[in-house]
Amino acid sequence: VQLLESGGGVVQAGGSLGLSCLVSGLALSIVDVFWGRQEPGKDREVVATLRRGSSAMYADSVKGRFTISRDSAKNTINLQMNSLKPEDTAIYSCNVRKLGASYWGQGTQVTVSS
Repeated sequence: VQLLESGGGVVQAGGSLGLSCLVSGLALSIVDVFWGRQEPGKDREVVATLRRGSSAMYADSVKGRFTISRDSAKNTINLQMNSLKPEDTAIYSCNVRKLGASYWGQGTQVTVSS
């Protein structure tokens, strides 16, 4: 199983970015999918969750600004980030989980300048 993120970069506060995660080796239609982020010196936190048959859930810090989605035809997980803030600066990684197994991508850097 491999996960490859893309779409990170530098954006000004108030701007938007869209992240994508291409998954190979596992069909997205049968797994739960997540986006997490990690700031230097801090633990990784899950900011968006999309379980099979359930509505998306978000951390309070991103609720109303981020949207997670999956495209089963392309086998990609997406994260649309709007109204970005400097505190959103982190490495963002995608994650899939099935039957106790968990797979993470290497991540993509998102930097929000003030």
